[in-house]
Amino acid sequence: MASFNRVILMGNLTKDPEVRYTPSGTAVGDLRVASSRRYRTADGENREETCFVGVTVWGRQAETCAEYLRKGSPLLLEGRLKYDEWEKDGQKISRISVVAERVQFLGAPRSSEPRDGGAPPRREQPPMRAPAAPSPEPAAPSPAPESSPASQPPAQDESFGDDDNLPF
Repeated sequence: MASFNRVILMGNLTKDPEVRYTPSGTAVGDLRVASSRRYRTADGENREETCFVGVTVWGRQAETCAEYLRKGSPLLLEGRLKYDEWEKDGQKISRISVVAERVQFLGAPRSSEPRDGGAPPRREQPPMRAPAAPSPEPAAPSPAPESSPASQPPAQDESFGDDDNLPF
């Protein structure tokens, strides 16, 4: 029997990413994503339901998520479902989460924002320049003096030899 385990989610982070490292030095990131669905009931009432999903990100991708994403950041992720089961205080607990294989940041970059919530540094814009004046067209080349047929190179196919006639 064949199986297929693929998840694509788009949503917003509900808290800042948390990164920890395994004993071998591999980064592991924990994300919490909220994805909402809006719909209209049969009575005409607008409703919204939100699904909160735990996401695990590995490697360099986990580090970049922690560096560039903050609570509220929009993102698109692709990965697979993972089923975890454990026992706590005699109770069996289970959870389905997502292991992200690819995370794409959406929205404006937030790399310059400090983590403490202060104002980001102001970026100076370079001054606008006036458009350059068009350059004059080059003069038409003067015809070459005629020479004897023996001194002329053999004729080439025009589509290959003339670089000025390229379509790009």
